[in-house]
Amino acid sequence: MERLRASLHEAPIIDKDGYEYLVHPISNGVPMLDPALLREVVVGIVRNADLDVDKIVAPEAMGIHVATALSLQTDIPLVVIRKREYGLPEEVSLEKSTGYSSSEMYINDIEDGDRVLIVDDLLSTGGTLAAITEALDDIGADVADIVVVLNKVGESALDGTDYEATSLLDITVEDGEVTVH
Repeated sequence: MERLRASLHEAPIIDKDGYEYLVHPISNGVPMLDPALLREVVVGIVRNADLDVDKIVAPEAMGIHVATALSLQTDIPLVVIRKREYGLPEEVSLEKSTGYSSSEMYINDIEDGDRVLIVDDLLSTGGTLAAITEALDDIGADVADIVVVLNKVGESALDGTDYEATSLLDITVEDGEVTVH
């Protein structure tokens, strides 16, 4: 995880109404994402995740590139939880709230009994992952594992669920600096 560690110290941090927002290639696609960094992240996920699953699930938007690379590496199909409603049969909506926004998301192509791996770029407030796990539980899917690239250490909405996320790196963002734990 040396590339990932180094990239964190180069990443800008911006203030969004008192919320210190890390602008990082894995989380935002800005600055430019180096393929070697993405490869390192996917290898880290392969080494740490339960890959005995039917599907990889990732929320739009910033989990997509990591989950796509993982899907290509493992040949496990990918389901993207979208921000847009398509009105397809069996589509499930969920309400998510993060540290700086709230919105609806939509799940398609997950069925009762599917064993899934949730992959995302960053666990910060946990609002997105908590809403996703609740919706997947309601569908009857088996959440085998949750893996995030980065975990901002602290309380999160995921704490109030039956799930824990494995992270490649735990970080804090404080006073305009990133600390890796």
